[in-house]
Amino acid sequence: MEVNQQALAIMQAVTISRQYGSGGGEIAARLARKLGWQLIDHAVIEQTARQLEVRESEVEKHDEDYVESDRQGILSRILEQLTPSSAATGGGGIFLRTASSAETLPFQETMRDIIIAAATSGHVVIVGRGSQVLLADRRDVLHIRVIAPLELRVAYTARREGLDIETARRRVQAKDQARTQFMQTQYRSQHEDPHLYDLEINTAVLTLDSAVDLSCLALEAKASRLNVPQEQLGPVADLAPYPGTPTDFRVQGKSSS
Repeated sequence: MEVNQQALAIMQAVTISRQYGSGGGEIAARLARKLGWQLIDHAVIEQTARQLEVRESEVEKHDEDYVESDRQGILSRILEQLTPSSAATGGGGIFLRTASSAETLPFQETMRDIIIAAATSGHVVIVGRGSQVLLADRRDVLHIRVIAPLELRVAYTARREGLDIETARRRVQAKDQARTQFMQTQYRSQHEDPHLYDLEINTAVLTLDSAVDLSCLALEAKASRLNVPQEQLGPVADLAPYPGTPTDFRVQGKSSS
């Protein structure tokens, strides 16, 4: 589908929360390419490490994807995903604190500053890191959750990462646990909470490209409501009262006839 760039220009960001192995990371990358926006993913970790000048293993322990057995693998995946236009190279005009000032801040506070700065800079697709909570009050941000049944996520992980099924299953379960702990510890939230999202996509049947198209439609729809006063939003907007009393409505002390 064609993207109406003019209609979407007033939107600042898309956040994508995903179950591990649901294809959410790939959807985020494809969506960023389709929109011509910047992808903020594992590069955020590397970027924060530069600001804090701490050991990579310490950075990993504060990230949502940290699993004890992943120490050697996380950094390599970060580096593989960095591109010349990524946030880590200063692309997109994202403002960062100098190392001297960042050193005095707790790791997560600096991480939050980077995510908020990215959204303020605008036209970014942010994957995970509690961004759906940090930017929950921003009407110019679309929040998406990508899910899939466990067995399909295990199969996806096995194929993409070259693992046998049982190893893939343990990896998916460990990642799920790590992300749950991250959200509870850092934000006192549950990433399964549907009220955090504008759109939830199940990739059990839908293709990843279909998910990207749905995301674009939702982004355009939310952009069209950006200037509507808060009190005029919600499912009742533009609806008239029911023409009669609903058949399942009961008034105490009166019959429904």
